[in-house]
Amino acid sequence: MMDPRHKQLLRRLRLQLCTEGLADGLAPQYLFQEGVITEEQLEDICSQTTSQRRTMKLLDILPTRGPKAFNIFLDSLTEFPWVRETLDRECKIVDLPPKSNVELTAKVLNSSPTDKQLNRLAVKLGSEWEQILMHLGLNYDQLYRCKTHHPYSVSSQVLEGLIMWRRQMGSKATIKCLSDALKAAEVDTSILLDILQ
Repeated sequence: MMDPRHKQLLRRLRLQLCTEGLADGLAPQYLFQEGVITEEQLEDICSQTTSQRRTMKLLDILPTRGPKAFNIFLDSLTEFPWVRETLDRECKIVDLPPKSNVELTAKVLNSSPTDKQLNRLAVKLGSEWEQILMHLGLNYDQLYRCKTHHPYSVSSQVLEGLIMWRRQMGSKATIKCLSDALKAAEVDTSILLDILQ
């Protein structure tokens, strides 16, 4: 499997990458040549109707293609040096050891997250937010309400859901619950260290 940090990086930069038209260049052909994607996957990418959809399809397939896929993807971006620079820079940031000295002690894990911490978390989550909130105990109706209240902002949908969860659970809404929900959704729990700074 692809390194979770690389997977998270591709998810976080997904919309930005989709505007670049990466799948219209040589990148998919290079990935096919290097054995990262199959002929069937290459055809699937090329058959999409718009440039953005082709790139989206490529970004959907890439994380499933093993631990070397990310670095070979970087090598494939010769026509897009600015995209490669961005990904390289973001990788270095992700690979740095956490600046914070915050440790997930029992006291921290049993504390309730603040509005500021929930806000920071909401900004960091992507499409997996619904799975996380379901794990925290929200139901489909509540998730639907979050979506209808904020149709154009995923982070606002997430924040409303997190606040709803904290209100619903009271003192049982802890950092540990968030950590467990992130693990269940296969999200890198190191983002908790970021929000606790």
